[in-house]
Amino acid sequence: MNKRMEDALNEQVNAEMFSSYLYLSMSAYFADMNLNGFANWMRVQAQEELAHAMKFFDYINERSVRIELKAIEQPRKEWGSVIEAMEETYKHEQLITSLINNLVNVAIEEKDHATNNFLQWFVSEQVEEEAHANELLSELKMIDGKGPALFMIDRELKNRVFVPLDQAAAK
Repeated sequence: MNKRMEDALNEQVNAEMFSSYLYLSMSAYFADMNLNGFANWMRVQAQEELAHAMKFFDYINERSVRIELKAIEQPRKEWGSVIEAMEETYKHEQLITSLINNLVNVAIEEKDHATNNFLQWFVSEQVEEEAHANELLSELKMIDGKGPALFMIDRELKNRVFVPLDQAAAK
């Protein structure tokens, strides 16, 4: 693996770790609002992002490349509303999609077929990530982020559970 690809993958580890940190911060925000279903959804999202970071970490290590961990930026901790938090979630997932797409572009330019193959899982994963965030955001906008329907969505979100990547792939 060349240095350009190595550096780009190491940056993605940091981006995935920040994603986890951001969603954990959102989980704390929702827990403070007594929206425990939303808090759970974000906590599971944080676990998924940490698993993504570790998937990159393991791949870099498997390729016998030096892993370089960097400082993780402090995430925001307050949002004006449930809708605002979910808008940020959706925008953040779009950002991660663009980062993954850029990694694919680098892999193609550098003719790193193994990394391109590895990244295809993330390309598919990001379609799912964006769709889930957008669906939840759309539901919140339909109810203006409040009222009895917010309570119903919150109750539904309590049921989300983290599925480790190796178990998710087996399904």
